[in-house]
Amino acid sequence: MNDTARTRHDSPAMAEHMQEMRSMHFAMLWVHYANILLGAWLLFSPLAFGVFDAQPFSDAVMRVTTERELAAPGERLAWGGWSDMASGALIMLFGALSLSPRFSWAQWANAAVGTWLLFAPLVFWTPSAAVYNNDTLIGALVITFSILVPMMPGMSHASMMDKSDLPPGWTYSPSTYLQRLPIVALGFVGFLIARQLTAYQLGHADGVWEPFFAGEGVENGTETIITSDVSKAWPIADAGLGAVSYMFEVLMGVMGDRRRWRTMPWMVAAFGVVVVPLGVVSIYFIIIQPIMIGTWCTLCLAAAFAMLVMIPYTLDELVAMGQFLVRSHRRGEPFWRTFFTGGAEPEGGQDRHPGFDAPLAASTASAVRGVTVPWTLAASALLGASLMFTRILFGTEPPLAHSDHLVGALIVTFAIMAMAEVGRTLRYANVAFGAWLVAAPWLLDGAGTGGALYGVIMGVLVIALSLPRGRRSAEHYGGWDRWVV
Repeated sequence: MNDTARTRHDSPAMAEHMQEMRSMHFAMLWVHYANILLGAWLLFSPLAFGVFDAQPFSDAVMRVTTERELAAPGERLAWGGWSDMASGALIMLFGALSLSPRFSWAQWANAAVGTWLLFAPLVFWTPSAAVYNNDTLIGALVITFSILVPMMPGMSHASMMDKSDLPPGWTYSPSTYLQRLPIVALGFVGFLIARQLTAYQLGHADGVWEPFFAGEGVENGTETIITSDVSKAWPIADAGLGAVSYMFEVLMGVMGDRRRWRTMPWMVAAFGVVVVPLGVVSIYFIIIQPIMIGTWCTLCLAAAFAMLVMIPYTLDELVAMGQFLVRSHRRGEPFWRTFFTGGAEPEGGQDRHPGFDAPLAASTASAVRGVTVPWTLAASALLGASLMFTRILFGTEPPLAHSDHLVGALIVTFAIMAMAEVGRTLRYANVAFGAWLVAAPWLLDGAGTGGALYGVIMGVLVIALSLPRGRRSAEHYGGWDRWVV
Protein backbone atom coordinates (compact mmCIF):
# COMPACT_ATOMS: atom_id res chain seq x y z
CA MET A 1 0.00 0.00 0.00
CA ASN A 2 1.53 3.35 -1.02
CA ASP A 3 1.51 6.45 1.19
CA THR A 4 -1.49 8.02 -0.55
CA ALA A 5 -3.58 4.88 -0.22
CA ARG A 6 -2.50 4.48 3.39
CA THR A 7 -3.54 8.08 4.13
CA ARG A 8 -6.98 7.48 2.58
CA HIS A 9 -7.28 4.21 4.48
CA ASP A 10 -6.30 5.80 7.76
CA SER A 11 -8.40 8.94 7.39
CA PRO A 12 -11.69 7.47 8.74
CA ALA A 13 -9.82 5.87 11.64
CA MET A 14 -8.00 9.13 12.33
CA ALA A 15 -11.23 11.12 12.21
CA GLU A 16 -12.85 8.66 14.61
CA HIS A 17 -9.84 8.85 16.91
CA MET A 18 -9.90 12.66 16.87
CA GLN A 19 -13.56 12.59 17.83
CA GLU A 20 -12.77 10.20 20.67
CA MET A 21 -10.06 12.54 21.92
CA ARG A 22 -12.46 15.47 21.77
CA SER A 23 -15.08 13.52 23.70
CA MET A 24 -12.49 12.50 26.26
CA HIS A 25 -11.46 16.13 26.71
CA PHE A 26 -14.99 17.25 27.49
CA ALA A 27 -15.54 14.26 29.76
CA MET A 28 -12.53 15.38 31.81
CA LEU A 29 -13.47 19.04 32.23
CA TRP A 30 -13.83 18.53 35.96
CA VAL A 31 -10.03 18.49 36.38
CA HIS A 32 -9.78 22.04 35.03
CA TYR A 33 -12.62 23.20 37.27
CA ALA A 34 -10.73 21.59 40.15
CA ASN A 35 -7.65 23.63 39.22
CA ILE A 36 -9.71 26.81 39.12
CA LEU A 37 -10.90 26.06 42.66
CA LEU A 38 -7.32 25.31 43.78
CA GLY A 39 -6.20 28.61 42.25
CA ALA A 40 -8.90 30.47 44.15
CA TRP A 41 -7.85 28.75 47.38
CA LEU A 42 -4.23 29.73 46.79
CA LEU A 43 -5.16 33.30 45.86
CA PHE A 44 -6.79 33.90 49.25
CA SER A 45 -4.49 31.70 51.35
CA PRO A 46 -2.04 34.50 52.24
CA LEU A 47 -4.90 36.47 53.75
CA ALA A 48 -6.17 33.45 55.66
CA PHE A 49 -2.67 32.68 56.97
CA GLY A 50 -2.04 36.31 57.88
CA VAL A 51 1.24 36.47 56.01
CA PHE A 52 1.05 40.25 55.65
CA ASP A 53 0.38 40.79 59.35
CA ALA A 54 3.02 41.62 61.92
CA GLN A 55 3.74 38.50 63.95
CA PRO A 56 6.41 36.98 66.18
CA PHE A 57 8.70 34.29 64.83
CA SER A 58 10.16 31.31 66.64
CA ASP A 59 13.74 31.07 67.85
CA ALA A 60 14.35 28.40 65.20
CA VAL A 61 13.28 30.77 62.39
CA MET A 62 15.53 33.51 63.77
CA ARG A 63 18.42 31.03 64.02
CA VAL A 64 18.05 30.09 60.35
CA THR A 65 17.75 33.77 59.38
CA THR A 66 21.02 34.59 61.15
CA GLU A 67 22.97 31.53 60.00
CA ARG A 68 21.95 31.94 56.36
CA GLU A 69 22.11 35.76 56.41
CA LEU A 70 18.58 35.96 55.03
CA ALA A 71 16.19 38.88 54.78
CA ALA A 72 13.91 39.48 57.75
CA PRO A 73 11.31 36.71 58.22
CA GLY A 74 8.42 39.12 57.73
CA GLU A 75 9.79 40.23 54.36
CA ARG A 76 10.31 36.65 53.17
CA LEU A 77 6.82 35.72 54.27
CA ALA A 78 5.34 38.68 52.37
CA TRP A 79 7.30 37.79 49.22
CA GLY A 80 5.88 34.29 49.39
CA GLY A 81 2.41 35.70 49.92
CA TRP A 82 2.55 37.87 46.81
CA SER A 83 3.93 34.89 44.88
CA ASP A 84 1.01 32.72 46.02
CA MET A 85 -1.56 35.34 45.06
CA ALA A 86 -0.05 35.75 41.59
CA SER A 87 0.25 31.97 41.17
CA GLY A 88 -3.37 31.48 42.26
CA ALA A 89 -4.60 34.01 39.70
CA LEU A 90 -2.56 32.36 36.94
CA ILE A 91 -3.85 28.90 37.86
CA MET A 92 -7.42 30.18 37.60
CA LEU A 93 -6.69 31.81 34.23
CA PHE A 94 -4.93 28.78 32.74
CA GLY A 95 -7.58 26.46 34.19
CA ALA A 96 -10.31 28.47 32.44
CA LEU A 97 -8.39 28.41 29.15
CA SER A 98 -7.85 24.66 29.47
CA LEU A 99 -11.61 24.13 29.25
CA SER A 100 -11.29 24.66 25.49
CA PRO A 101 -9.31 22.10 23.46
CA ARG A 102 -7.97 25.00 21.39
CA PHE A 103 -5.78 26.11 24.30
CA SER A 104 -4.07 22.84 25.13
CA TRP A 105 -0.88 24.79 25.93
CA ALA A 106 -2.66 26.17 29.00
CA GLN A 107 -2.41 22.75 30.64
CA TRP A 108 1.39 22.91 30.36
CA ALA A 109 1.32 26.48 31.66
CA ASN A 110 -0.57 25.35 34.73
CA ALA A 111 1.89 22.49 35.25
CA ALA A 112 4.69 25.08 35.15
CA VAL A 113 2.94 27.16 37.82
CA GLY A 114 2.51 24.01 39.91
CA THR A 115 6.22 23.31 39.58
CA TRP A 116 7.02 26.84 40.75
CA LEU A 117 4.85 26.29 43.82
CA LEU A 118 6.99 23.30 44.79
CA PHE A 119 10.09 25.53 44.72
CA ALA A 120 8.66 28.85 45.96
CA PRO A 121 8.82 28.12 49.73
CA LEU A 122 12.46 27.12 49.30
CA VAL A 123 13.38 30.14 47.18
CA PHE A 124 11.86 32.52 49.74
CA TRP A 125 12.95 30.47 52.76
CA THR A 126 9.42 30.80 54.05
CA PRO A 127 9.25 31.00 57.85
CA SER A 128 5.72 29.54 57.84
CA ALA A 129 5.18 25.77 57.93
CA ALA A 130 1.57 26.34 56.83
CA VAL A 131 2.68 28.20 53.68
CA TYR A 132 5.27 25.51 52.86
CA ASN A 133 2.77 22.66 53.21
CA ASN A 134 0.03 24.57 51.38
CA ASP A 135 2.26 25.40 48.41
CA THR A 136 3.56 21.84 48.18
CA LEU A 137 0.09 20.30 48.26
CA ILE A 138 -1.46 22.80 45.83
CA GLY A 139 1.52 22.54 43.45
CA ALA A 140 1.33 18.75 43.34
CA LEU A 141 -2.44 18.76 42.80
CA VAL A 142 -2.27 21.38 40.05
CA ILE A 143 0.32 19.31 38.16
CA THR A 144 -1.83 16.21 38.67
CA PHE A 145 -4.99 17.84 37.35
CA SER A 146 -3.18 19.59 34.48
CA ILE A 147 -1.33 16.74 32.78
CA LEU A 148 -1.57 13.53 34.83
CA VAL A 149 -5.30 12.87 35.04
CA PRO A 150 -6.37 14.30 31.65
CA MET A 151 -4.72 13.36 28.37
CA MET A 152 -1.30 14.95 28.12
CA PRO A 153 -1.32 17.60 25.35
CA GLY A 154 0.90 17.11 22.32
CA MET A 155 1.00 13.32 22.16
CA SER A 156 1.18 11.73 18.70
CA HIS A 157 -2.17 10.52 17.44
CA ALA A 158 -0.48 7.52 15.86
CA SER A 159 0.99 6.52 19.20
CA MET A 160 -2.37 6.80 20.95
CA MET A 161 -4.20 4.84 18.26
CA ASP A 162 -1.75 1.94 18.62
CA LYS A 163 -2.89 -0.30 21.50
CA SER A 164 0.31 -2.33 21.82
CA ASP A 165 2.12 -2.13 25.16
CA LEU A 166 4.67 -4.96 24.83
CA PRO A 167 8.05 -4.05 23.29
CA PRO A 168 9.18 -6.40 20.50
CA GLY A 169 11.08 -9.37 21.91
CA TRP A 170 10.06 -8.59 25.50
CA THR A 171 8.04 -10.90 27.72
CA TYR A 172 6.46 -8.12 29.79
CA SER A 173 5.71 -4.40 29.60
CA PRO A 174 8.10 -2.35 31.77
CA SER A 175 5.55 0.48 32.08
CA THR A 176 2.61 -1.16 33.82
CA TYR A 177 1.34 0.49 36.99
CA LEU A 178 2.44 -2.57 38.95
CA GLN A 179 5.95 -2.16 37.56
CA ARG A 180 5.99 1.45 38.71
CA LEU A 181 4.42 0.79 42.11
CA PRO A 182 7.71 0.08 43.97
CA ILE A 183 9.20 3.31 42.62
CA VAL A 184 6.18 5.41 43.57
CA ALA A 185 6.03 3.90 47.07
CA LEU A 186 9.74 4.41 47.72
CA GLY A 187 9.59 7.92 46.28
CA PHE A 188 6.79 8.85 48.67
CA VAL A 189 8.78 7.49 51.62
CA GLY A 190 11.75 9.59 50.50
CA PHE A 191 9.51 12.67 50.20
CA LEU A 192 8.18 12.29 53.74
CA ILE A 193 11.72 11.95 55.12
CA ALA A 194 13.08 14.90 53.13
CA ARG A 195 10.09 17.02 54.14
CA GLN A 196 10.92 16.48 57.81
CA LEU A 197 14.56 17.46 57.24
CA THR A 198 13.40 20.56 55.35
CA ALA A 199 11.23 21.61 58.29
CA TYR A 200 14.35 21.84 60.44
CA GLN A 201 16.38 23.65 57.78
CA LEU A 202 13.63 26.27 57.33
CA GLY A 203 13.16 26.72 61.08
CA HIS A 204 9.70 25.14 61.22
CA ALA A 205 10.87 22.50 63.73
CA ASP A 206 13.18 22.86 66.71
CA GLY A 207 14.86 19.50 66.20
CA VAL A 208 15.08 16.33 64.09
CA TRP A 209 14.81 12.75 65.30
CA GLU A 210 18.17 10.97 65.38
CA PRO A 211 18.42 7.67 67.30
CA PHE A 212 22.06 6.71 66.69
CA PHE A 213 24.60 9.36 65.77
CA ALA A 214 25.98 12.23 67.83
CA GLY A 215 26.81 15.60 66.34
CA GLU A 216 28.60 18.78 67.29
CA GLY A 217 27.71 20.54 70.55
CA VAL A 218 24.05 20.15 71.42
CA GLU A 219 23.12 19.00 67.91
CA ASN A 220 22.66 15.36 66.99
CA GLY A 221 24.17 13.78 63.88
CA THR A 222 21.27 14.61 61.58
CA GLU A 223 21.13 18.25 62.71
CA THR A 224 24.89 18.59 62.25
CA ILE A 225 24.71 17.15 58.73
CA ILE A 226 21.86 19.33 57.45
CA THR A 227 23.36 22.54 58.87
CA SER A 228 26.95 21.80 57.79
CA ASP A 229 29.02 23.87 55.36
CA VAL A 230 28.28 21.23 52.69
CA SER A 231 24.55 21.81 53.18
CA LYS A 232 24.95 25.59 53.28
CA ALA A 233 26.74 25.55 49.93
CA TRP A 234 23.27 25.37 48.31
CA PRO A 235 21.31 28.63 47.90
CA ILE A 236 18.13 26.87 49.02
CA ALA A 237 17.50 24.19 51.63
CA ASP A 238 19.12 21.09 50.12
CA ALA A 239 16.71 18.79 51.95
CA GLY A 240 13.87 20.78 50.35
CA LEU A 241 15.44 20.24 46.94
CA GLY A 242 15.48 16.53 47.74
CA ALA A 243 11.81 16.69 48.72
CA VAL A 244 10.96 18.30 45.37
CA SER A 245 12.94 15.59 43.55
CA TYR A 246 11.06 12.85 45.40
CA MET A 247 7.75 14.56 44.63
CA PHE A 248 8.64 14.65 40.94
CA GLU A 249 9.47 10.94 41.12
CA VAL A 250 6.05 10.21 42.56
CA LEU A 251 4.23 12.39 40.01
CA MET A 252 6.22 11.09 37.05
CA GLY A 253 5.88 7.55 38.34
CA VAL A 254 2.08 7.66 38.02
CA MET A 255 2.07 9.60 34.73
CA GLY A 256 0.95 7.84 31.57
CA ASP A 257 -0.40 4.37 30.91
CA ARG A 258 1.32 1.03 30.28
CA ARG A 259 2.34 2.18 26.77
CA ARG A 260 4.34 5.16 27.95
CA TRP A 261 7.71 3.64 26.96
CA ARG A 262 6.69 4.58 23.39
CA THR A 263 3.99 7.25 23.86
CA MET A 264 6.07 9.46 26.21
CA PRO A 265 9.79 8.82 25.58
CA TRP A 266 10.75 12.29 26.85
CA MET A 267 8.96 11.70 30.13
CA VAL A 268 10.52 8.25 30.61
CA ALA A 269 13.93 9.80 29.96
CA ALA A 270 13.25 12.63 32.43
CA PHE A 271 12.03 10.10 34.97
CA GLY A 272 15.23 8.14 34.50
CA VAL A 273 17.30 11.28 35.02
CA VAL A 274 15.48 12.08 38.25
CA VAL A 275 15.89 8.54 39.58
CA VAL A 276 19.27 7.32 38.28
CA PRO A 277 21.77 10.22 38.00
CA LEU A 278 20.19 12.24 40.81
CA GLY A 279 19.96 9.06 42.86
CA VAL A 280 23.68 8.44 42.41
CA VAL A 281 24.38 12.07 43.40
CA SER A 282 22.32 11.70 46.58
CA ILE A 283 24.20 8.52 47.41
CA TYR A 284 27.46 10.39 46.88
CA PHE A 285 26.43 12.97 49.48
CA ILE A 286 25.69 10.14 51.89
CA ILE A 287 29.13 8.68 51.22
CA ILE A 288 30.95 11.91 52.07
CA GLN A 289 29.09 12.56 55.34
CA PRO A 290 31.54 10.82 57.70
CA ILE A 291 34.52 11.82 55.54
CA MET A 292 33.85 15.56 55.36
CA ILE A 293 31.55 16.14 58.35
CA GLY A 294 32.48 13.34 60.73
CA THR A 295 29.06 11.89 61.53
CA TRP A 296 25.99 10.27 59.99
CA CYS A 297 22.35 11.14 59.43
CA THR A 298 19.92 8.26 59.99
CA LEU A 299 17.07 9.83 58.04
CA CYS A 300 19.42 10.71 55.19
CA LEU A 301 20.59 7.09 55.06
CA ALA A 302 16.98 5.87 54.92
CA ALA A 303 16.10 8.29 52.11
CA ALA A 304 19.24 7.39 50.14
CA PHE A 305 18.49 3.67 50.50
CA ALA A 306 14.99 4.27 49.15
CA MET A 307 16.49 6.16 46.21
CA LEU A 308 19.02 3.39 45.57
CA VAL A 309 16.41 0.63 45.52
CA MET A 310 14.40 2.64 42.95
CA ILE A 311 17.19 2.47 40.39
CA PRO A 312 16.94 -1.23 39.38
CA TYR A 313 13.17 -0.84 39.02
CA THR A 314 13.71 2.05 36.60
CA LEU A 315 16.34 0.67 34.24
CA ASP A 316 14.14 -1.71 32.23
CA GLU A 317 11.76 1.05 31.14
CA LEU A 318 14.70 3.20 30.06
CA VAL A 319 16.05 0.32 27.96
CA ALA A 320 12.66 -0.29 26.31
CA MET A 321 12.31 3.43 25.55
CA GLY A 322 15.81 3.56 24.05
CA GLN A 323 15.16 0.49 21.88
CA PHE A 324 11.92 2.04 20.61
CA LEU A 325 13.66 5.27 19.62
CA VAL A 326 16.35 3.33 17.75
CA ARG A 327 13.75 1.26 15.85
CA SER A 328 11.63 4.29 14.98
CA HIS A 329 14.71 6.17 13.73
CA ARG A 330 15.65 3.20 11.55
CA ARG A 331 12.13 3.26 10.10
CA GLY A 332 12.80 6.82 8.99
CA GLU A 333 10.75 8.61 11.63
CA PRO A 334 12.16 11.93 12.92
CA PHE A 335 14.04 11.23 16.14
CA TRP A 336 13.18 14.38 18.12
CA ARG A 337 9.54 14.42 17.08
CA THR A 338 9.22 10.81 18.23
CA PHE A 339 11.11 11.61 21.42
CA PHE A 340 8.73 14.40 22.39
CA THR A 341 5.40 13.14 20.99
CA GLY A 342 5.80 9.35 20.89
CA GLY A 343 4.92 6.97 18.11
CA ALA A 344 3.43 3.64 17.13
CA GLU A 345 5.22 0.29 17.37
CA PRO A 346 4.23 -1.92 14.41
CA GLU A 347 5.96 -4.94 15.94
CA GLY A 348 4.54 -4.49 19.44
CA GLY A 349 2.23 -6.86 21.29
CA GLN A 350 0.02 -7.08 24.37
CA ASP A 351 1.18 -7.83 27.91
CA ARG A 352 -1.19 -10.38 29.45
CA HIS A 353 0.42 -10.59 32.88
CA PRO A 354 -1.84 -10.16 35.94
CA GLY A 355 -2.70 -6.67 37.15
CA PHE A 356 -4.11 -5.21 40.35
CA ASP A 357 -7.17 -7.45 40.07
CA ALA A 358 -5.03 -10.60 40.43
CA PRO A 359 -4.24 -12.37 43.74
CA LEU A 360 -1.54 -10.69 45.83
CA ALA A 361 1.15 -13.24 44.94
CA ALA A 362 0.55 -12.84 41.19
CA SER A 363 0.42 -9.04 41.44
CA THR A 364 3.68 -8.96 43.41
CA ALA A 365 5.37 -11.17 40.82
CA SER A 366 4.25 -8.78 38.06
CA ALA A 367 5.54 -5.78 40.01
CA VAL A 368 9.10 -7.14 40.33
CA ARG A 369 9.57 -8.57 36.83
CA GLY A 370 13.02 -7.82 35.51
CA VAL A 371 14.60 -7.59 38.99
CA THR A 372 16.25 -10.61 40.60
CA VAL A 373 18.50 -10.89 43.64
CA PRO A 374 21.26 -13.48 43.04
CA TRP A 375 23.00 -14.48 46.26
CA THR A 376 26.28 -13.25 44.78
CA LEU A 377 24.99 -9.69 44.47
CA ALA A 378 23.34 -9.81 47.89
CA ALA A 379 26.60 -11.00 49.41
CA SER A 380 28.54 -8.26 47.58
CA ALA A 381 26.20 -5.63 48.99
CA LEU A 382 26.65 -6.97 52.53
CA LEU A 383 30.44 -7.05 52.19
CA GLY A 384 30.40 -3.49 50.86
CA ALA A 385 28.29 -2.36 53.81
CA SER A 386 30.75 -3.94 56.25
CA LEU A 387 33.63 -2.01 54.68
CA MET A 388 31.91 1.25 55.61
CA PHE A 389 32.56 0.45 59.29
CA THR A 390 36.20 -0.69 59.34
CA ARG A 391 37.10 2.34 61.46
CA ILE A 392 34.77 0.92 64.12
CA LEU A 393 35.51 -2.78 63.63
CA PHE A 394 39.31 -2.59 63.28
CA GLY A 395 40.27 0.92 64.32
CA THR A 396 41.28 1.82 60.77
CA GLU A 397 42.27 5.46 60.38
CA PRO A 398 42.25 7.90 57.44
CA PRO A 399 43.14 7.84 54.63
CA LEU A 400 42.52 4.09 54.44
CA ALA A 401 39.36 4.38 56.55
CA HIS A 402 37.98 6.93 54.09
CA SER A 403 38.92 4.66 51.19
CA ASP A 404 37.16 1.67 52.75
CA HIS A 405 34.06 3.75 53.40
CA LEU A 406 33.93 5.18 49.88
CA VAL A 407 34.64 1.92 48.06
CA GLY A 408 32.27 -0.04 50.32
CA ALA A 409 29.41 2.35 49.53
CA LEU A 410 30.16 2.11 45.80
CA ILE A 411 30.14 -1.69 45.97
CA VAL A 412 26.70 -1.59 47.60
CA THR A 413 25.46 0.84 44.96
CA PHE A 414 26.60 -1.17 41.94
CA ALA A 415 25.50 -4.48 43.44
CA ILE A 416 21.96 -3.19 43.94
CA MET A 417 21.81 -1.56 40.49
CA ALA A 418 22.96 -4.85 38.92
CA MET A 419 19.94 -6.59 40.43
CA ALA A 420 18.05 -5.21 37.43
CA GLU A 421 18.64 -7.87 34.79
CA VAL A 422 19.04 -5.24 32.07
CA GLY A 423 21.80 -3.71 34.24
CA ARG A 424 23.45 -6.97 35.28
CA THR A 425 26.76 -6.03 33.59
CA LEU A 426 27.11 -3.12 36.04
CA ARG A 427 28.41 -5.67 38.57
CA TYR A 428 31.74 -5.73 36.73
CA ALA A 429 32.49 -2.29 38.19
CA ASN A 430 32.87 -4.08 41.52
CA VAL A 431 35.76 -6.08 40.08
CA ALA A 432 37.73 -2.82 39.83
CA PHE A 433 36.68 -1.82 43.34
CA GLY A 434 37.74 -5.22 44.65
CA ALA A 435 41.15 -4.85 43.02
CA TRP A 436 41.56 -1.48 44.74
CA LEU A 437 40.72 -3.02 48.09
CA VAL A 438 43.51 -5.55 47.61
CA ALA A 439 46.02 -2.81 46.76
CA ALA A 440 44.86 -0.07 49.15
CA PRO A 441 46.56 -1.32 52.37
CA TRP A 442 49.91 -1.17 50.59
CA LEU A 443 49.30 2.29 49.12
CA LEU A 444 47.52 4.15 51.94
CA ASP A 445 48.33 4.71 55.58
CA GLY A 446 45.96 4.06 58.45
CA ALA A 447 45.60 0.28 58.57
CA GLY A 448 46.51 -2.05 61.38
CA THR A 449 47.18 -5.69 60.67
CA GLY A 450 43.53 -6.68 61.12
CA GLY A 451 42.18 -3.86 58.98
CA ALA A 452 44.67 -4.48 56.18
CA LEU A 453 43.95 -8.22 56.13
CA TYR A 454 40.21 -7.60 56.16
CA GLY A 455 40.44 -5.22 53.22
CA VAL A 456 42.46 -7.71 51.14
CA ILE A 457 40.05 -10.57 51.93
CA MET A 458 37.05 -8.40 51.11
CA GLY A 459 38.63 -7.36 47.82
CA VAL A 460 39.23 -10.96 46.74
CA LEU A 461 35.69 -11.99 47.75
CA VAL A 462 34.08 -9.05 45.95
CA ILE A 463 35.98 -9.89 42.77
CA ALA A 464 34.95 -13.55 42.99
CA LEU A 465 31.31 -12.66 43.65
CA SER A 466 31.15 -10.14 40.79
CA LEU A 467 32.32 -12.45 38.02
CA PRO A 468 29.38 -14.91 37.79
CA ARG A 469 26.13 -13.55 36.36
CA GLY A 470 24.03 -15.25 39.01
CA ARG A 471 20.44 -16.37 38.71
CA ARG A 472 18.25 -14.66 36.14
CA SER A 473 14.58 -15.03 35.41
CA ALA A 474 12.89 -16.35 32.29
CA GLU A 475 12.14 -12.81 31.10
CA HIS A 476 13.48 -11.50 27.78
CA TYR A 477 14.36 -7.96 26.71
CA GLY A 478 14.51 -8.06 22.93
CA GLY A 479 17.93 -7.19 21.57
CA TRP A 480 19.14 -6.32 25.07
CA ASP A 481 19.27 -10.02 26.00
CA ARG A 482 22.86 -10.20 24.79
CA TRP A 483 23.88 -7.71 27.49
CA VAL A 484 22.39 -9.76 30.33
CA VAL A 485 25.67 -11.63 30.86
